[in-house]
Amino acid sequence: MEARHLADPVRVDAHARLIDTGLYRPRHTACYLLESAGELAFIDCGAATSVPRLLKVLEALGHSPEAVRWILPTHVHLDHAGGAGRLLAACPHATLATHHRGLPHLIDPGRLQAGAMAVYGETAFERLFGTLTPAPEGRCQALEEGDRIPLGDFELQFLDTPGHANHHGCFFDPVTGAIYTGDTFGLHYAELDHDGEPLILATTTPVAFDPAAWQRSLDAILALNPSRACLTHFGPLEEPARWAPALRHSLEQHRDIALAEEANPEAGRETRLRAALEAAVLAELPEELHVRAEELLAPDLELNAQGLAVWLARRAKHRR
Repeated sequence: MEARHLADPVRVDAHARLIDTGLYRPRHTACYLLESAGELAFIDCGAATSVPRLLKVLEALGHSPEAVRWILPTHVHLDHAGGAGRLLAACPHATLATHHRGLPHLIDPGRLQAGAMAVYGETAFERLFGTLTPAPEGRCQALEEGDRIPLGDFELQFLDTPGHANHHGCFFDPVTGAIYTGDTFGLHYAELDHDGEPLILATTTPVAFDPAAWQRSLDAILALNPSRACLTHFGPLEEPARWAPALRHSLEQHRDIALAEEANPEAGRETRLRAALEAAVLAELPEELHVRAEELLAPDLELNAQGLAVWLARRAKHRR
């Protein structure tokens, strides 16, 4: 991947460029702009606050919003799809297509907004995510396993990949071998790479973590033999089959930390989970990266702890 200024789009392969949406911090949340035969598609788009940057990139590349055919969130969490309605309004010929379970929440984002406000708080929500714009139902398409999305002279393949969320999907480009994984291939921040290896961390944000389903989704991804995994957080990761064991390990670690907490009182649970998650991550990093890891991963570990607490509450409800 060519090195350029973060504000610039970065060429990933013959079809794709990475755009840093600027959400949260630099090198945290990516959007991928795909181009083929004069047609464009956005895979993930960040928050509503990210949309002006995406439109500026289009202009800088000499493209018109009229050339955008697809807006393709991997799932409807707001760092991936919060800007979908606003971007759709700016791209008059585009169709918004995402997992059939998630699409209703982009057509009517009221529950999505309420849920995110409960996690982030109203002030942080408005600062990070702005205003959610409903997507007109007539300009939307619900995606199912195996659906094909035509773009120029090739087709993207949609995979139903639950685990991080039950409305999560990935998009596979059979021409370049790239798979756009949203959160299904976890988190990778290059600042924490060490000894030639990436740190890959599961993301168990509220509310639908399912470790068994996630492992099956990884099986489905690897069965395609992709050449690279294009993560939303953050950037392309070459040879995903080589690094999949690290993600499986992180998933098992998160599951085991949660299960070890299951018999404890609910009071203080999220605090204990977060401390255990941080200790597990730091144990796998050289000491000189600990301070940087604590800084970079603080929001992710907070959300992961919340998600594991919700998973434990759901397990308790099922037992009752």
